[in-house]
Amino acid sequence: MISLTCRLRGVGYGTSTDRVGEEEAEELGRRARATTVSVRDRRRAEIILLSAQGLTQQRIAEQLGISRLAVNRWVGRFALGRLEGLSDRAGRGRKPWLPPAVVQQVLDQAVMPPSDLGRWSCRTMARAAGISPASV
Repeated sequence: MISLTCRLRGVGYGTSTDRVGEEEAEELGRRARATTVSVRDRRRAEIILLSAQGLTQQRIAEQLGISRLAVNRWVGRFALGRLEGLSDRAGRGRKPWLPPAVVQQVLDQAVMPPSDLGRWSCRTMARAAGISPASV
């Protein structure tokens, strides 16, 4: 186990629950090295791994070119929620405006081309689903 300490809202975390287990360290290492994960997921994994190595939050921030507050946030979220704490919280980002039923309809129709055409185009699919071509 690798020790991990942080401070979140004035509360110190340094208990045994804040240690990075071998499986967690392997997963974080995989995320930090992977080319298929998002940049933000890779950055979060790097923050936790560097913190587990004993670097200060200020040093991690300088090394990664981010603010100490960002380092503190992700170390704290990891301490509270482990690997799940590193994912984006619900409610962030733009809300989908298409109803799930319409999305499912487009997906269902996409696998079966229309009988009079060889394949769907964005425009014909949009017309059939009753949505704009940009939404297909």
